[in-house]
Amino acid sequence: MMRPILTAVPQKLTPLSQKLLLLCFCMLPAAALSQSPVITATVDVAKTGAPISKNIYGQFLEHGGDIVNAGIWSEMLVDRKFYYPVALSAPIPQAAMGNAAGNPRSANIPTRWWTPVGGDNVVTMDTKDAYTGDQSPSVVLSPQEPHGLRQSGVTVHKGKTYTGRIVLAGTPGTILKVALIWGGGVSDRQTITLPALGRQYRKFPLHFSATAESENATLEITGSGKGEFHVGAVSLMPADNIDGFRPEIVAVLKQLRFGVLRFPGGNFVSSYEWRYGVGDIDKRPPIFDPVWHALQPNDVGTDEFLTLCKLLGVDPYITVNAGFGDAWSARELVEYTNGVATTPMGKWRAENGHPAPYNVKFWGIGNEPWGDYQMGSMALPQYELKHNIFAKEMKKIDPTITLIAGGAMPDVMEGADQSRRINGQYVPDYLSSADWTGQLLLHCLPNIDMVSEHYYASGTEHTDMKLGKKVPIEPPLSFIESQRAAAVQVRAKYEHYEKYLELIPALRAKPVPIAIDEWAYFLPGKRDSYHTVPAYAWAFHEMFRHSDIFQMANLTFATATFNSKGTEAVLNPTGLLFKMYRDHFGVIPVVVGGNSPQPKPVFPAGGDQPAVNPGSPTYPLDVSAALSEDRKTLTIAVLNPSDTEHSIHLDIHGTTLTSSGKLWRMAPNSIDATVKVGSPAEVQVEEQSLGALPATITLRPFSVNIYSYPVQ
Repeated sequence: MMRPILTAVPQKLTPLSQKLLLLCFCMLPAAALSQSPVITATVDVAKTGAPISKNIYGQFLEHGGDIVNAGIWSEMLVDRKFYYPVALSAPIPQAAMGNAAGNPRSANIPTRWWTPVGGDNVVTMDTKDAYTGDQSPSVVLSPQEPHGLRQSGVTVHKGKTYTGRIVLAGTPGTILKVALIWGGGVSDRQTITLPALGRQYRKFPLHFSATAESENATLEITGSGKGEFHVGAVSLMPADNIDGFRPEIVAVLKQLRFGVLRFPGGNFVSSYEWRYGVGDIDKRPPIFDPVWHALQPNDVGTDEFLTLCKLLGVDPYITVNAGFGDAWSARELVEYTNGVATTPMGKWRAENGHPAPYNVKFWGIGNEPWGDYQMGSMALPQYELKHNIFAKEMKKIDPTITLIAGGAMPDVMEGADQSRRINGQYVPDYLSSADWTGQLLLHCLPNIDMVSEHYYASGTEHTDMKLGKKVPIEPPLSFIESQRAAAVQVRAKYEHYEKYLELIPALRAKPVPIAIDEWAYFLPGKRDSYHTVPAYAWAFHEMFRHSDIFQMANLTFATATFNSKGTEAVLNPTGLLFKMYRDHFGVIPVVVGGNSPQPKPVFPAGGDQPAVNPGSPTYPLDVSAALSEDRKTLTIAVLNPSDTEHSIHLDIHGTTLTSSGKLWRMAPNSIDATVKVGSPAEVQVEEQSLGALPATITLRPFSVNIYSYPVQ
């Protein structure tokens, strides 16, 4: 339907006036006479799809460097179990000493470490009777001056209380002092004098209250007298921690209600020994993670992760080590979490303070096993056997668990340049030896409940099929097309899955949904800005359109949804978007049609380039709609991924809406708007009460809008 340019000539005009008006009309520029049609979206409530899983809003955490240990855990000390020696200069990790030259992960040199008090020769590392790990510091005492060790660079806040513990042994009668120092004055410290030590290690509680702000406070452990003392472990946390987690992070993540949380990796899991992460937290040995080349204290292990899931009200998803790991260890981990207390591993869990089974449902077998960079990588035919062995052993313990296989469709095998390694093809043929997901579905289908897929999009490079490699996009994509990039990857996976349904008849009899258990849209320097929001909204819409196939999506990482500083945290624009859809968008998707098809893809189809562009036929807008779970409310999400204002007519079929509704909208003044602690929020979710749904609505540039109306 064309937008009217001129209404009928009013009868009250004189003949002369009519002629003049007609003359003006005839003199209008041609462009004004040929305006584009009004964009119309047809929402057909009678046509519905499979329910949208809450797990589409899932999150992912990995022990990559300090993402977990510093990002969500409350521990204030670095190397609290003394993996590194106590020394005047910074320790140099083994991986930074030449065996990983050129790898940026190799340069993870600690910024804080333990230094000696009383001279560089007063502390040695005891490797014979270490409390945990390979070594513990031994301090030679002097009657003339205090000897010991300290760590600086600790942040404390005025009026805040800090608690912890220290594990000590030493010459009987030795008196030790532990001080928290936040300034140079006599009163700028608090000192605790501990009872006399003995030959056996004992734990002593610590309790401090800071009276000033400092970003360079010091924890000092000293003694004087004769003999020596040994430090097994020491811990310091804000007293308001919640089961060891940062309370502000728990509070901000809890707002997301994100369904499922994946842990512990990621690449990290392929060299992870889960048994090191349970039991007495101070006795768990510190390790040097060979994947991310960083120290891991093993403080946040299985029980801590499952405690976090309970605090957040989300379902846990555990990935087992199918790299260096074995099926027996995976089986025992399932028994540890889900077995009753009379089983060997269930008994161990109970002894560790958790008598009731956790009943973890989601289990991933390995992480990206298709990558030659993965610890324990192997040829696909061998890995198929390994997957089946793992699956059978794990289900012997709990046959109700959902097993997620480590897949990689042609888009991933091309994007990671793994297909060429296997059979020389840059983009693998379907079901060829380099089609990892296709081969797993062919040979392991009885032992697969979901298939894991990953992707990372930026809109800054594309696949050049002729050159057989990724190349920068020159000139850069238009604003709309750059925002489409995340949804493009979803569409590519949908098209690959449709091909599998054609080629693998058994897949129709036993559908295997996709879990995109790692995904992100990356733009350098835009982590806390609104710039990524339209892209994430578009990706959500594409998953909603194929809700029978996409039943899980876990963002990399959960820490990318908030901004934190000190003891405060706020949802950033990405987090606000996730929360807005989870809180206000429906569950039962309905079909959306339109009169303005999306353009053809910019690049030729193949690998990570789909044959059809994602999006509803409402270009340049994208519309998704869904009923609430009880079917009493219709929600319509309208995304304007362009940098100009657009209007759209909403045509509702199959139901009648009430005359009052609501609008939730994200529409900042700038695409670079941010939300950061300590600064006024430049992005917010606006809520507005509405009357009857307007026949035509106007969308602000790069805005995300959710309309909600009860149905009659």
